[in-house]
Amino acid sequence: MTAAFSYIRDKSILKDSDYTYAGKDQTCKKTTGTYKITSYTKTSGDSGVKSALSGRPLSVAVDATNWSSYKSGLFSNCAKSLNHGVLLVGVDASGNWKIKNSWGTTWGEKGYIRLAAGNTCGVTNDASYPHV
Repeated sequence: MTAAFSYIRDKSILKDSDYTYAGKDQTCKKTTGTYKITSYTKTSGDSGVKSALSGRPLSVAVDATNWSSYKSGLFSNCAKSLNHGVLLVGVDASGNWKIKNSWGTTWGEKGYIRLAAGNTCGVTNDASYPHV
């Protein structure tokens, strides 16, 4: 995620309406866009991630190797080999994490997964957020 944040900081990104999907290989017609960030912050560890999460959602890397069959409930069947980027959106009073995935609303709990408290799936290893 930090590579994407660096790109947006340095070059900006376009709105969908400025560069519609064509469904074929082609050369870039535009290279700068409307949206840019000034910087980004990386954080890790349980307390660092929870502190950063109190003000915004976070981009996090996780081990999603066993996520495909997830339907609902508290998930903890994973390792810590980071292989997927997701959006960490919340933490409950017990310290369990709520994550929005990119696999659509038919997966999991309407597109979300709840991870057990702690560093489940490596959720606290690599978190970051942009500054506008």
